[in-house]
Parts: sequence; structure tokens; C-alpha cells
Amino acid sequence: MCVNPRSTTYTFNPKPANPSFLSHSLVELLSQISPAFKKNFTALQKKRVQRHPFERIATPFQVYSWTAPQVDHAMDCVRAEDAYTSRLGYEEHIPGQTRDWNEELQTTRELPRKNLPERLLRERAIFKVHSDFAAAATRGAMAVIDGNVMAINPGEETRMQMFIWNNIFFSLGFDVRDHYRELGGDAAAHAAPTNDLNGVRAYGAVDVEGLYTLGTVVVDYRGYRVTAQSIIPGILEREQEQSVIYGSIDFGKTVVSHNKYLELLEKTSRPLKVQRHSVLNEKNDTVELCSSVECKGIIGNDGRHYILDLLRTFPPDLNFLPVDGEVLPPESQRQGFPRQHRHRLACLRQELIEAFVEHRYLLFMKMAALQLMQQKANKDTKSDTPAITETSETPSENKPDTTQTQTASSDSLSATDASTDSTSTPDNSTSAAPQTATDGEESSPKPTTNGPLELTTTQNGECKSPLEDPKSREVVLNACKAVGSISNTSFDIRFNPDIFSPGVRFPLDSTDDVQKQKQLLKDAAAFLVSCQIPSLVKDCLDHSAVPMDGATLTEALHQRGINVRYLGTVLDFLDKTPAKAQLEHFFRIGISELITRCAKHIFKTYLQGVELSALSAAVSHFLNCFLSSFPDAVAHLPPDELVSRRKSRKRRNRVPGGGDNTAWASLTPSELWKNISSEAQSYYYFTIQCESVDQVVEKYGLQKITLLREISVKTGIQILIKEYNFDSRHKPAFTEEDILNIFPVVKHVNPKASDAFHFFQSGQAKVQQGFLKEGCELINEALNLFNNVYGAMHVEICACLRLLARLNYIMGDHPEALSNQQKAVLMSERVLGIEHPNTIQEYMHLALYCFANGQLSTALKLLYRARYLLLMVCGEDHPEMALLDSNIGLVLHGVMEYDLSLRFLENALTINTKYHGPRSLKVALSHHLVARVYESKAEFRSALQHEKEGYTIYKNQMGEAHEKTKESSEYLKYLTQQAVALQRTMNEIYKNGSNASIMPLKFTAPSMASVLEQLNIINGIIFIPLSQKDLENLKAEVQRRQQLQELGKSEEPIEDSHPELEDKIPID
Repeated sequence: MCVNPRSTTYTFNPKPANPSFLSHSLVELLSQISPAFKKNFTALQKKRVQRHPFERIATPFQVYSWTAPQVDHAMDCVRAEDAYTSRLGYEEHIPGQTRDWNEELQTTRELPRKNLPERLLRERAIFKVHSDFAAAATRGAMAVIDGNVMAINPGEETRMQMFIWNNIFFSLGFDVRDHYRELGGDAAAHAAPTNDLNGVRAYGAVDVEGLYTLGTVVVDYRGYRVTAQSIIPGILEREQEQSVIYGSIDFGKTVVSHNKYLELLEKTSRPLKVQRHSVLNEKNDTVELCSSVECKGIIGNDGRHYILDLLRTFPPDLNFLPVDGEVLPPESQRQGFPRQHRHRLACLRQELIEAFVEHRYLLFMKMAALQLMQQKANKDTKSDTPAITETSETPSENKPDTTQTQTASSDSLSATDASTDSTSTPDNSTSAAPQTATDGEESSPKPTTNGPLELTTTQNGECKSPLEDPKSREVVLNACKAVGSISNTSFDIRFNPDIFSPGVRFPLDSTDDVQKQKQLLKDAAAFLVSCQIPSLVKDCLDHSAVPMDGATLTEALHQRGINVRYLGTVLDFLDKTPAKAQLEHFFRIGISELITRCAKHIFKTYLQGVELSALSAAVSHFLNCFLSSFPDAVAHLPPDELVSRRKSRKRRNRVPGGGDNTAWASLTPSELWKNISSEAQSYYYFTIQCESVDQVVEKYGLQKITLLREISVKTGIQILIKEYNFDSRHKPAFTEEDILNIFPVVKHVNPKASDAFHFFQSGQAKVQQGFLKEGCELINEALNLFNNVYGAMHVEICACLRLLARLNYIMGDHPEALSNQQKAVLMSERVLGIEHPNTIQEYMHLALYCFANGQLSTALKLLYRARYLLLMVCGEDHPEMALLDSNIGLVLHGVMEYDLSLRFLENALTINTKYHGPRSLKVALSHHLVARVYESKAEFRSALQHEKEGYTIYKNQMGEAHEKTKESSEYLKYLTQQAVALQRTMNEIYKNGSNASIMPLKFTAPSMASVLEQLNIINGIIFIPLSQKDLENLKAEVQRRQQLQELGKSEEPIEDSHPELEDKIPID
């Protein structure tokens, strides 16, 4: 490109000027013309190149931070122009520019998937389009709420307006046209989009060819809920009545069905546990459906079969749906159910359905086996035995191929949900491999040795062994009846989602079936209360689930199929647990989650009446009322000239709900806290007797900074990063300058990389069996495939890198471990956030590998950073803090900072004693670590005291002969000798004064190797020197256990049975 031809104002001369600037890129040209540009651009590039690639690559989904630093305001003429030019982007009517989202989303689903390369290509395309769609939908939803998009029905009231922007359809979460009047009005309209999204997620995971769902994103922004959907071709040109050929548009008054839809939905019936059933339409004709009546089938102009409105994909939750004349089981009644809820759309979670079916399957197997054994005992003849072996063997025979069908039909579904529910069953025989919920990761992938995946497929009717023997057939029939199976010859539990739906009527001939289904729903509701909630508490007691903040608590609930509306029930249950003191951290996190969720509900309606210009004033006022000790927080209304009458009149027509509303300014702290406690009572049925934030903090031991983080993350507030004085009684904590931004909170579908996930799971299984090398290869392969599908940045890649680093470390390759863990840390910061509990744990692993590589000061810095973040996220009093403090104390011991080291180790000892009980092995180890520091300080009396405590615990728990007890006993002897030697020397000095002959005392600084060994032990990495013979025995033992489990007979808990294995190969 050339610049500066010889033209003047009056004459045109196209020849280049002399000297001419000829260049092939804009940067080159600017560099020639402007020395300042050249200098700054070079500096900029240099700075960029010095950063790690993971700090520069974009993440697939935007992650917003709730804090941001102060940026000095600078004049920028380009930005001044922005306000006028960026409107163009909002219309996006320029032809050829908009993307046809629906076409892209559906075409990627239609790509072939016969072999691995094809599947990778397909999954990569699906993931890419999904992340682009989520970004576009979020931007559009913000534009809609900010009033920058014209409605397609501008004449209607603002709540009823709908919008189309960039080929995406937007609707607001209000009950327009009394659509949800019978279901709870606006509350139901607010809950429906998330239920619908869960339905889209479930059908997308089953991935049936020929059945299509809409791209769906739910965005909460500035107090409004916006649903963004891709547009079915042709739907806008015709009335809904004409286009719906399956389902109902009026909640079951008129219902239609279609054979093609029945055929497609039949394929989803087994994995989603939806029963095919009949309902009556307005003419009393029987119509057959294989979904809820609200689920609508529309054939688009492109000939594809779409299903939408999947808000009742999963059956109703009877604990929160009082129905006249229906009595719940005693387990539910004892907890005070059924309870009135805000709306009638409360559904059970998919994870609960999976766990419930799994639980029923075990009951079914036990009953059948028991009856067969009784028969055999009654008449012990040869003729009976073949039938018995046949029935008892069927499931295990079927296992290999059923796993195949499961992986094919619903890989991502089973990967995310089913694998997490294995700990659900009440009897210990099935408490599956310990749940690693400490990672809090998307169901932190782990091998399901107990095989809930295989079971669910075997359960659902694939174990139809030809039972020739009528006696055996009768046994199976009885067992089927007892567990509520819909088939009489095999185990098959499915739910009818239309039971208890208002307006839905069933034909008379299916009365028995409807009764059965009602009973099944009552049992499922009781199962949640009587099995799942206690199982969650048990997992927290034995520390296999360690929630650290609201998000990880919610995840722990969801993994077990418990909805957050049960939070009050969970907290009441905790309060009545005998081991309440050991669950204090869980209770505290639960209370803070409950309070911030109540505040979020109030904040939502509070924000809806706020003008855009008064936003930061309103948010800061709300936070002052919520968190500041200042009793009379007064709102700062924006000056009148900003909100001129004309402008507010114009705005009123555009912002949903809007108007020049200043009602928000009258909120007071006491009124807000009154509202929070009444919200807690009416929504969660939990009593908070507190009238101010200071009372809450005092009563429940909460931290204001933690509450601030939780409310900001939940509602999308971004605040200035600085020290806030919450406790001043003379001035409010927040001013409007502290509120920097409000960002959207986005929910969307996360497409999975199924093949990569299976590699990852097999890798984990191999590692658990002790085949480290093979495991490492499989996980490396999984990493490649994840990169192939997700690009460079993703939560699952992060989990992969962490496990790889752990394996490198165990196999002795410390530099490689450090390199992989550093990537995991960078990625976790980018995709989860700087202070996410997972990121904190990544820092701890990185610190360990830094120490192993001799980078002591870096290790300490990382541990201090992790501790600072943990303090903010959940406070000092948490079991995870004990682990952190033990790590810090050990590293400080290694660098001979004894006094400081003692402070951390003694704190760890206190916390361990509180949460693990005074007789726990963790406490014994803590005592030993403290004793070692005292020994280094030559304070032998204190050292002896602590080591004796440790020795007593080892002796009582492990017995005299155990290696740990012997080690402790040896160390006690050594300490006693040192103490005696020291005393002798001191006596000598007292007696003979300066001319005493002093024996040299051994005060050795701890060796790095010994510190590292202790670090490994507290972080769960124990190296056991095993001979070849030991290894052989170990592998044989593992294989034997797996066979036992597959037969469903693993009566003894797996965790306790092979401690060497668990210790030798820790799995994250």
C-alpha cells in the first residue's frame, strides 16, 4: 500500500510522492511514517511475547471477575466515537454478516460419527458453535436489557416484549399472557427457562439422530432473566397452533401426537427414564406421548424434527408439590414435607433419578437372589440349579456389551451425571469408590468401579434372560412388582412426567399404571430425604466431600441429585447430627449460601426498578444495607440534570419494567435483613433470627468479605479491589465509585468430548490398579483429544494436566511434574477464576512440586497466596486450612524458621483435632510434625509431650506391631536420649561453670529429603517400597475385587480393604 500521492486540494495526481512509502502491511506503513508508533508497537509485542501462551489465549466461555483494579480515566477520542458507531453492531441488519445460528447448530449435529476422527471433528464443531452462540446470546441479552434492541412487538407492555437480534430470539422471564398462572405466575416463568435448559442438556447428551433441540442460553442481567434461543426456520411466519404437531400448547387441554416423534422420542425413553404413556385430549380421545405434554414437536421449514419447551423432562418433586388427597411416605412427612413452593414446576434432578434407579436395581437383585436361595434351600435338587445360575449370572454376562451401548447412546450424559451418583445407596454394600469431591470439578471424573453406568443400562431391561423355569419367572415377577418396574420380566424403571400436571387427564384403562407411577414418585421424593441427604452428610464427615464455598457446596448437592431448595432441610439435618462440631465448616458455608441466595432473590426485584444512570448508586446502597455496620445507610440519588425529564420518558418505553423509579433509595439495613429472614423462612423453611449483618456474623461465625464475594459472584456485581471497612459505624463501606460494572450470569449447555473422556477414565482406572505407565499414556492421549475438541483452554484439560503432573511426580520426573502443574494453575486461573477453590488447590500442588525441584521461596509464596485466597473464600476454620498450614509449617521448618513454623503447625493441629476427632491418624501426624520442630529448637520436653500423644493414637488405632507405632516409639527413645544428654550438659555447666567439659550436642537442621517425605505424606502421596512379589499379589487382589464388584456382591467397603493401594497411588 502507498501513502501520500502528489494530489493537492485542486489537482488530482495519482503518482506516488517522493520519497514514497511503499509497504505490504498497515503496521509496516505506520512504522515508516510514525517513529512513536514504531517504538511503542515493538515494546508492546515484546511484552506480549514474554507472557505464557496460556495467559494470552482466549477462553471458550467468558469468565468475569467480581473484583477489578482502579484504571485511570484517560481521554480517548476513539471511545467517544464508539457510542455512535457501536449501535450499528446492535442492529446487525447488514446482509451477509449475521450467522444462521440454528443452521450451524443443527448441521454440526448431523456430521458423521462412525469412527474416532469423524467424532472428533463433529465434537469440535459442536463445541465451537456452542461457545460462539453463548457469546453472541450473552451480548444480545445485555443489549436487550440496556434498551438497545427494538422489540418485535413494540406496541405491547414492556414485560411482554420479545426481541430478535443477530438471528437469536430473546424473551423475558415474566409470565406474559397468564401462561403460567396456574403454575405460580412470575415465579414459574422465572424457573421454566432453567428447567428447559436442563431438558435441552439431557436430550443433547442422549444425542439421538434425527431429533433436534434449540440452542438455548439463559442470561441473568440487571435483575432480569432473558432466554436466548435459536430460531426454527419458518416458525415466525405461521401461528403456533398450525406448527405444533406433537404435544400441547395449552398445558394439556388440547394434545396432539405424531408417529415420527413417538419413534424418535422412544429412543430417548430408556436413557432418560421417561415412560411412554397415554393422555386424553379435549375430545376425550386417547393420545400417546413419550414425553411431558408441554414438550412441543415442530417440523421446521428445513424438514428437521425439533422439540422445544422441555421444562418437564424430569418428573415432579412431590416434597414441594402438595397435592390434595395424596399422602407422602413417613420419611418425607417426618421432615415436614410436602411444603408449599413458589411455583409448581419443582422437578427432581437427573442425578437423583439415576441414583434412585441404581438403588432400586440393587434391591431388585437382592430380592431375586434371596428368593432363589430360599427356593434352592426348600428343594435342593439338581433341576433347579441351572435356572439359578442363569439368573444370577445374567447381569455380569451382559456387562461388557451393555457398557458399549451406554457409551454409544449417552456418553456425555453418563460421564457427567451417572458417575457422580454412585455414593447414593443407603446400605454400605454399595458405597462406591470414595468420591473425590474435594476437586469440586465438573463431577471430577473418576473411574466408577462400582459401575453405576453399566448397571443403569443393564437395569433398564437388557437383562432379559430367558427364564425357562416358571419358579424363577415368578421370582423375577415378584421382585419387579416390589421395586415398581414397568416390565414384569425384567428390571425397567421409568417415570411418567405428566403425573400431577394440572390439566392433564389419563384414560380409565391406565388407572393402575398411574397409581404405580404416583407411588414411584413418592418413593423417589422420600429417597432424596432419607438416603441422599444423609449420604451427603456422611461424605462430609469422612472428608470425601469438602465444600469450600457456595459453588462447591451447590455442586456437592447437585452431584447427589439434591436441589438447592433443600438447603434449609440439609442445614436442619446437620444441626441434629451428633457429630455437629465436625461439620461446622459445612454448616457455615450452607448458612452463608442460604443468606446470599435470599439476598439475591431480593436484589433481583430491587434492581428491576433502577434507572441505568443510577445503577452504581443503587448497587452500592444495597451492599451497604446488606454488609455495612453503618446503621443509617442513605442512598445517593444521581443529580437531576443527568436524568432530564425527556430522557426518562424516552427510557420508560424501552427498558423492561423501567420508569424513573427511585423506590430503591428508601431501602434500610433493618428492612433488608427482615426481608432476608422472611425469605429464608418462606423459601428454604429455615429460621434465621438476626436483624442485622453484625448479628449474623456473630451468631454463625461468618466473614463479611466471604458474603461479599458470594453475593457479587451470584448477581454479577464487579467491585473495585481495595480494603473495605465494613465495621465502621460512622460511614458506609461502599460508595458508588466502588461499583465498576454489572456483568451477566450465564447458563448454557457444555458439550462434552466423549472419546477423550473415556480415555481419561480408563487412564484413571489403570492408575488405580497400579499400572502407572499405561495410565500415563492413556491420560496423555486424553489430553491430546481434549485439545483437539476444546482448543487449548478448558476445565477438563485442567483436570488432565493436574493428574499428569501427579503421575510425573510419583514416577520421579519432578521437572515434568512442575511444568504440567504450572499449566494447570494458569488454566485454572483463566477458566475458573483466580480465587476458585480448584485454583487454590492447584497452587498447593504446584508448591509441592516447586519444593521438590528445590525452589523453596517460590513454594512458600504459592502457599501463602493459597492461604490468603482460602481465608477470603471460607475463612480460617476449615479442614482444608489444616492441610495448607501443615504444608507451610513444613516448608518453614525446612528453611529453619522454627518459631513461625510452629505457629502454622500448631494451628493445623488444632483444626485437625476439631474436624477429624482427637483420635484420628491425621492428628497423630500433626503431633509428630510439631514434635520435630520442637526437637530442632532443642525444646525436648514439648517435643516428647507431642510425640507421646501421637504414639498413643497410633498404638490405639493400629496396634503395637504396626510400622507407624514402631517408628513413633523409636523417635520417642531418640528424643528421650537427646533430652537426657541436654540435661546432663546443663547440669555440668551449672556445676563446673566455664571450665566444664561439654559434650557436643546434635542440633541438626532437617534435611530437605525428610521435609519432602513429610510433605508427600500430608498431601496423600505415600511411596511404599514393594517387591515384585508384593506387586503381583496387589494386582491379583485388585482384579479379584473388580470381579466381585461386577457381580454386585462387593459387600465389604472397598475403601478400607486395600490401604496399600489407596496410599500408593493417590488419585486426585
